[in-house]
Amino acid sequence: MEKDTLFVHAGTEPDPTTGAIMTPVYFTSTYVQEEPGKHKGYEYSRTANPTRTALENAIAQLEYAKYGLAFASGMAATDAILKLLKPNDKILTSYDVYGGTFRIFDKVYKKFNISFDFVDFQDLQAVKNKLNENSYSLIWLETPTNPLLKIYDIKAIAELKKDAILVTDNTFASPFLQNPLLLGADIVVHSATKYLGGHSDVVLGAIALNDEKIAEELYFIQNSTGGVAGPMDAYLVLRGIKTLHVRMEKHCYNAQRLAEFLSKHPKVKKVYYPGLPKHPNHEIAKKQMKDFGGMISFELNSDKLEDAFKFMKSVKIFSLAESLGGVESLISHPASMTHAAIPEEERLKAGISNTLIRLSVGIEHIEDIIKDVERGLESVN
Repeated sequence: MEKDTLFVHAGTEPDPTTGAIMTPVYFTSTYVQEEPGKHKGYEYSRTANPTRTALENAIAQLEYAKYGLAFASGMAATDAILKLLKPNDKILTSYDVYGGTFRIFDKVYKKFNISFDFVDFQDLQAVKNKLNENSYSLIWLETPTNPLLKIYDIKAIAELKKDAILVTDNTFASPFLQNPLLLGADIVVHSATKYLGGHSDVVLGAIALNDEKIAEELYFIQNSTGGVAGPMDAYLVLRGIKTLHVRMEKHCYNAQRLAEFLSKHPKVKKVYYPGLPKHPNHEIAKKQMKDFGGMISFELNSDKLEDAFKFMKSVKIFSLAESLGGVESLISHPASMTHAAIPEEERLKAGISNTLIRLSVGIEHIEDIIKDVERGLESVN
């Protein structure tokens, strides 16, 4: 199938009993067995639920994977992957990972003698040096990154990874723009709350992979720890996936136009968007992504925190809120919101300044979006 067709049909078939075109929502906790241990593929909904199965199959198909798993949130999916590790294992990651990812690394798993090294994945020689000096069980890669929109070369890093499991957080790109498994990653993780769901009405996480042994471990962890996606949440993400391709095309178009506008505005110091030719990773983005995504970050010339707050209060179409990837435009302040869990020293080292503003560009009309941002810029010095 062409990708557009795949998004409409992935994981779903008409219900064999009723002919319903949409996957039914199976609100049940348990299933009748013909005799002990003999059932129709389902026994308890923590272990498996038909609606969740349909979503897991869809996730696998979209990422060109053999196996898919759906969790109660992106962080529950992240937690399941980290449970593959043993005490004294090491993870190689970057300073600019999502704040919630940093928090679970630093505040939860560090207590179990899991250690973390940080590197700039843009510097492949530095990555190679780290991998030569240490034995890592896991490499945690996020591309595009949140919130600085750095692009890391997945294929090049996969060629350096040795025995480490390469995990790629594909949330910002979505399977429409990027497929890390085809570039050498071992595991793909999503906060499906974002672009996969697409309507700011569900919280869900997803994993896709091809390795049978790792998949069996993850299914065991999923069933044992129970952080599974509920059937209604699975249904909502299945519904969202059907329009992912048309939404992403609009997100990308609007973000490109807005980034170009911001890059020419005298009150804007710097724009972070991989679709701009001056972005340091523009060529890598062109190589491994279909388009450049719907996320933009920028800094104001004034470098004043109060101006960033003025801007955010002045816009009308952009709503001040955490999360991203919905059809509506959202604005956030990473230092005080999504990345508040990261100590200030580490934040600044990663380039997340106190005046950095992040935009999740929605699918509204682009002229209205630009006028709204212009209104915000008029409010600052």
